[in-house]
Amino acid sequence: MRYNRLIRTTCLSAALFTAFAGTTHADSLDLSLSNDSVRGEYSFTDASEELGGGVGYTYHDGSRHLATLDLHAQGRTAIQNIPMTVGLGVRNMYFDDGDRDIDGGATAPGVFARMNIPEVPGLSVGGSLYLSPSILSYGDADGMRHTDATVSYRLIRNSEIFAGYRYVGADLDTRGDDDYRFEEGLIGGMRIIF
Repeated sequence: MRYNRLIRTTCLSAALFTAFAGTTHADSLDLSLSNDSVRGEYSFTDASEELGGGVGYTYHDGSRHLATLDLHAQGRTAIQNIPMTVGLGVRNMYFDDGDRDIDGGATAPGVFARMNIPEVPGLSVGGSLYLSPSILSYGDADGMRHTDATVSYRLIRNSEIFAGYRYVGADLDTRGDDDYRFEEGLIGGMRIIF
């Protein structure tokens, strides 16, 4: 039953982003790995570059699955002449851990930022933080957290490599577990921009 819910969530996410495909301006595909997981994420911005979104899926050893759906208002700014892209929005998350027989999700408000380093063309640093209180959580989740920090280097005009750290966790209301860690650790990957 949980797998049916995960499949429905993934199909609904794919349908929503297919509907937006004709209005997008910039798209990217991120593929990242850790020692225990693999993640794929498709992101887009609209033609005005003021609205962005994404859909992602993570598989982790031990039959753990995580699906995400993002929507952000975003813009470009500069802090002390350092160009940045900043976004404010929500990340919807759904997880399923077959080994522990738990599943749940949350709608997590959050922010992301990406800063280009002018002294080193192609180099950028970025991060995101999404926190969900229990009121925005469902299933076995009683609050969720998703955060990451990365350093990226653009190899050519339409691709870059990155390395960093990712943490995804939840409080569980059914097990009394205050820090269920879906994923935590170093990641590496590539981004294709089209």
